[in-house]
Amino acid sequence: MRRKSYRLDATGLAALIGRLHEQGYAVYGPRVDDDALHWRRIRSVEDLPRGWTQELAPARARLVPDSSGGLFHHWTCAEGLKAMLHLPLVRVMAARRENGAFRILHNPPPAAKCAFFGARPCDLAALAILDRVLLGDRYVDDIYRARRENAFLVAVHCTESAPTCFCASLGTGPRARSGFDIALAEFAEAGEPEYFAEAGSPAGIDLLEACGAQPAPPEMARQVEQACTRAAGAQKRSVNAHAAPALIDALFESPHWDRVARRCLACGNCTMVCPTCFCVNYEDRNSLDGQEAERWRLWDSCFSQSFTYIHGGSVRTSLKSRYRQWLSHKLARWQAQFGTPGCTGCGRCIVWCPVGIDITQEFQELQAAAAAAAPPRE
Repeated sequence: MRRKSYRLDATGLAALIGRLHEQGYAVYGPRVDDDALHWRRIRSVEDLPRGWTQELAPARARLVPDSSGGLFHHWTCAEGLKAMLHLPLVRVMAARRENGAFRILHNPPPAAKCAFFGARPCDLAALAILDRVLLGDRYVDDIYRARRENAFLVAVHCTESAPTCFCASLGTGPRARSGFDIALAEFAEAGEPEYFAEAGSPAGIDLLEACGAQPAPPEMARQVEQACTRAAGAQKRSVNAHAAPALIDALFESPHWDRVARRCLACGNCTMVCPTCFCVNYEDRNSLDGQEAERWRLWDSCFSQSFTYIHGGSVRTSLKSRYRQWLSHKLARWQAQFGTPGCTGCGRCIVWCPVGIDITQEFQELQAAAAAAAPPRE
């Protein structure tokens, strides 16, 4: 489909949200809650974080006042879209004892169709990865599919990069290239913001034209491309995913894993905020009188010692082995399994790690260790 580009003012942007509500979508956007940005229900543009931006650094996330007047002068929500589509806690079965036998109860129907307003390119890339894992193999995750297939995605190009971003090195940003219904770029330098809107699907075209959006002049598209290119060039962090599998295989027993293990708390924060980590566990619950039983699915983390428990004990008992498993899977094993790294360069694991462990720094230290161990060239 040939992309069509439009120009929107603030009224047109508000009309987008209104039209989504009219079409029966539950609309979510970045919203200030508990001193951070989270995906929350929004009714209008007034719910978006105008007047706020973020300070992001290893082990540090702060909301700070912003005078730009923009609605999207920030970066990522604390959680990715995974939290809305691959639910952290969901009931998968319920049963009740009746006449000496158990009757399987019907689960609630899937949630109403959802629209996400303000997804970043790294979030879109994460959804593509989750689609590959949860929809693209022999066994399909029906819970994820029921929510994913009804999702409408309004993305925002990143015309500035956060200090913790490294999406450019992984090819997942700062410009959104696919996976959206509409992609926006915000221009807030001169008074009231205006928006470049690119339609990525027939539904996106229909919505923009229903809101009275006008064709964008060619110079707007050029400005967006140039701003995203500058944002990519400003990123200081990077990961060479192409080199990762061979590097990690060569350094499987490196002392570096012991050094990082001495810092790691095994809290699992990195896996919870990671937009692609998909591991789950199951819990069975029953009422005290034994008349009702339920099975729940909940997120789990490879940093938990019980995650690899089999009869007789856990496979990975040391912090060293659990951190190595996580980094190896993100950057190397995922490529063998699914054809792509399991990392989108969003930087959330860096920001939300309580001790500031930085996956890009750890990877660079592995590269340095490999270079030091290499025989000298003759």
